[in-house]
Amino acid sequence: MSNLPLIHAAYGRLKPVVRKTPLLSAPFLDALAGRKILVKAECLQHTGSFKFRGAYAALSNMDAAKLKRGVIAYSSGNHAQGVALAARMLGASATIIMPADAPVSKIENTKALGAEVVLYARATEDRDEIGARLSEARGLTLVKPFDDAQVIAGQASVGLEIAAQCEADMVEVLVPCGGGGLTSGVALALAETRPNWRVYPVEPEGFDDVARSLVSGKREKNTRRDGSVCDAIITPVVGEITFPILQKHCASGLVVSEDEALAAMALAFAHLKLVIEPGGAVALAAVLFHGEKLRADTVIVVASGGNVDVDMFCRALGKGALPQS
Repeated sequence: MSNLPLIHAAYGRLKPVVRKTPLLSAPFLDALAGRKILVKAECLQHTGSFKFRGAYAALSNMDAAKLKRGVIAYSSGNHAQGVALAARMLGASATIIMPADAPVSKIENTKALGAEVVLYARATEDRDEIGARLSEARGLTLVKPFDDAQVIAGQASVGLEIAAQCEADMVEVLVPCGGGGLTSGVALALAETRPNWRVYPVEPEGFDDVARSLVSGKREKNTRRDGSVCDAIITPVVGEITFPILQKHCASGLVVSEDEALAAMALAFAHLKLVIEPGGAVALAAVLFHGEKLRADTVIVVASGGNVDVDMFCRALGKGALPQS
């Protein structure tokens, strides 16, 4: 059964409000990687990440009575901001559960968008349990960050745009991956629009549950829940809905180090003038520093978010002198 009707329906609701983000390139990055690199700049999306797409797709499809009672979500920051903005645009209230160690800018931006923020300890508390408890107590509808068909359909719009923006026959698409919502959405869209292309999930070292799950054939958990600069893509385990999609439509997972992600941030700023957060830069890091694992002459990388605190961005720029274009 085709997934395109659900995906196109979601994109139909998104088109009037979403930004169609560009595919960017830089000669220096191409030379460094030894192939053509195209960067899908979702860091330029509303709220600074792709998450607005899935949030708006889910809320705009919601029953009016549920929407009126309000929504709740859990997020380290990007899904939080996406849900907060979508709720404000659609006239709904939003309660967001966020880890206390999330970047301050993400917490403050979520509050600024009108959402109530509830903080929790990522290492010792279960956000799913907190979300379920508050949902029941307040009559709120939970908008999951990735394990939801409408959210995945919204994220798939990234894949539809990529397919329309690039006509190359053989392309490898690298996607930062946490719970798998963006990666599975992109993979579904491209499976039907660009079946010759390959999609790779990319994760940070120490939080590579998707890569391990694709090898073992079952959902592997991360032993840690915090302690990475790539906070945007840290999840306990890949989603129940997303994992079968990744198994069917994705190539093997790629893993990068924190230093590689930070270096990719610095290179993106120097040569594309983009601000990308660490978790959003892992796909670019993979093609720049692990290109031997890829085969295509053209690689598209999704820069999934740009919500980074000043201190972290300065840390990335301070990794060393940057070559100039």
